[in-house]
Amino acid sequence: MAVGIFDSGLGGLTVLDAVTRRLPDVPFVYFGDNGHAPYGVRDAEDVYQLTTSAVSRMFDAGCDLVILACNTASAAALRRMQESWIPADKRVLGVFVPLIEALTERKWGDNSPPREVAVKHVALFATPATVASRAFQRELAFRAIGVDVEAQACGGVVDAIEDGDMILAEALVRSHVDALKRKMPSPEAAILGCTHYPLMHDTFQDALGADVQVYSQANLVAESLADYLARHPKMIGPGTESMFLTTGDPRRVSDRATQFLRRKIEFAAA
Repeated sequence: MAVGIFDSGLGGLTVLDAVTRRLPDVPFVYFGDNGHAPYGVRDAEDVYQLTTSAVSRMFDAGCDLVILACNTASAAALRRMQESWIPADKRVLGVFVPLIEALTERKWGDNSPPREVAVKHVALFATPATVASRAFQRELAFRAIGVDVEAQACGGVVDAIEDGDMILAEALVRSHVDALKRKMPSPEAAILGCTHYPLMHDTFQDALGADVQVYSQANLVAESLADYLARHPKMIGPGTESMFLTTGDPRRVSDRATQFLRRKIEFAAA
C-alpha cells in the first residue's frame, strides 16, 4: 500500500513530513535524485529522462501512485509523462494542483470557465527551469482571469539549502524578494514554487511583509493527497514498507535529511 514521493533532492522531505502526519498508516517510498540535483538549471529533456527513471524505480518498489514533489519536474516533465509514458494502471501527480486549488478556491475537477478571483497580484518564486516553463501561469489561466503573476527565478537557493548553508540561503531569498518587488511592488500573495522553499518560509514572509499571504506547498499537498486516496483507494500500491532511496551518497544524504526532519532518516542507494 505504498505511495511514492519524488524530488530532485531533499526539498521533497517537506512534503513527505506533511503527508506522513496526515496519513500515518500509509507507507511512503521517498526517492531523492541527489546525484543529479539541482534540476532547476537543467533543460526539459534532461529533467524528463531523470524523472521517468526515478519514477520507474518507485513503480518497482510497489508504488502505483507517485507524487512529483519537485516543481521543476512537475513543470518540465509531468504533462509529457501523462500523455505518453505512464502505464494505464499507474498515476503520477504534480504539486501545482493543490496550490492553484487554494489560490483560486476551486477544485481541480471544476471545469467551468475561468473566472475572477480575489487575489489579483501574485508573486511566484521558483527555480529557473520552473519559471521558464510558464507551467504555473498556464494552469492558472485555465481557472482564473485577471490575475497578474510576476515570476522570480531564485538561482542558488536550492544549492545553498542542499549544502546546509542557511545563512547564504537567507541572503539569497532576501535578494530575490527585493528583485521581485522592483517588478511588482505590492504583491497580495506569494507562491513558494519549490518544495525546498518551505524551509525558508519565515524568511520569505519577513522579506515580503506580514500583509502578503505566502502559500507553501507541503500541507496543501498532504490534504490534496488524502482527498485523492479517499476517492481512489485502489491507487494505493502493493508495497508495504517505507523506504528512502537516493542516487547520491547515502550516508551524506541521510545526515542532511536527519537534520532537515529532526528525526533519524536512513537512505539506501537507489
